[in-house]
Amino acid sequence: DNAGNVSKRFSAGRFHFSKFGGTCPLWNVHESFQTPGRIYTQIIRLPDETTYFSIARTVRRSGGSHARPAQQLAIALGCDISYARRLVYADGHDLENPRVTPIGINCLLCERPDCSQRALPPLNRNFVVDERVRGLSPFAFDRDG
Repeated sequence: DNAGNVSKRFSAGRFHFSKFGGTCPLWNVHESFQTPGRIYTQIIRLPDETTYFSIARTVRRSGGSHARPAQQLAIALGCDISYARRLVYADGHDLENPRVTPIGINCLLCERPDCSQRALPPLNRNFVVDERVRGLSPFAFDRDG
């Protein structure tokens, strides 16, 4: 949903879904809510260096009324980058030299230090507070552990 909650997780490969805490805000599944019904494509790279081709768009559940609009959800599909050339949605992407978006599983599990969209510090790093330094995110953390 638009808040980042994942209702169903299916992965036939190595893609890791978070069980709690939503998904990375840099993933195109969130962007799909900006223009409902439009198909968004993106090449993403996880911290373990696996690279995926991702397709996302919104769908509207049936029902709803004037007082309670139908719920809008996003569906994201992905495959290992090696299979992307088989998809029509990959047309226009340079798959030999892809422009990748580095993403994490979610903010609590991500250790990417320079993320402008970070909502929380990683669980396994010490939080660093320095009132004289302002970074991309208000959640600076010790990169060494």
